[in-house]
Amino acid sequence: MSTNPEIGRLAQTGAHITNYHDLGEGAPLLLLHGSGPGVSAFANWRLVMGPLAERVRVLAPDFAGFGYTESPAGQEFDQAVWLAQLVDFLDAVGVDRVSVVGNSFGGSMALALAIHHPERVEKLILMGAVGVPFELTAGLDAVWGYEPSEETMGRLMRETFAYDPGLITDDMVRGRYTASLRTQDAFARMFPAPRQRWVDSMAHPDDAIRSIAAPTLLIHGRDDKVIPLDTSLRMLHLIDDARLHVFGRCGHWTQIEYAGDFVRLVLDFVG
Repeated sequence: MSTNPEIGRLAQTGAHITNYHDLGEGAPLLLLHGSGPGVSAFANWRLVMGPLAERVRVLAPDFAGFGYTESPAGQEFDQAVWLAQLVDFLDAVGVDRVSVVGNSFGGSMALALAIHHPERVEKLILMGAVGVPFELTAGLDAVWGYEPSEETMGRLMRETFAYDPGLITDDMVRGRYTASLRTQDAFARMFPAPRQRWVDSMAHPDDAIRSIAAPTLLIHGRDDKVIPLDTSLRMLHLIDDARLHVFGRCGHWTQIEYAGDFVRLVLDFVG
């Protein structure tokens, strides 16, 4: 058995072998990670999976091209590929209906699941989510344009992702840099310049977002340099049954910068 905490269980999901974590019991809660270099489900959700699993069943997969999910050589990555993987994953773990939390890029995929498979979504939680058009930020351009070096990773983590750079230790930077080397080939092919087109491709039409009937909780850091707060304000107006919680003195990593508050918000919302 692996001692690497990023490696969990494996499920066949179409052409992919999806690495995922399955903790706790009760109503299922699907956690969808973002698209930063070196990210995995564990890296994204490590501080909150355990506390959430005290009340619900936590399912946290690695998207194709990220973490330890295995994909065919030369696999192209886009919203359709990732959505099919999600549906296949829910089928593989025997879950018909789920509440879903989407972080950043994962927010766009949570929206895609709610739009195209509304029967599978109980409640929707979007955190610093992509999903509506916005002008590419310098932060997101730096994230998607990452070229591996420990210095670059440190700058991203301390100056782009987190509001308080003191939260980021040298060991955290070194670990995330090392992780980024494993998947850099796939990552470099996902979001090549010019990158505004990938923001646009991950957005959903207004009418599609308006069609979402699932109760929705929006969470955003006021000081997010990657995904602007205006995106959540826009979705608040588009989704009928929606509410928004904004954290001041918070960047793009709500689940890390305010882990305890994030857990309480999510558990209160999903009941």
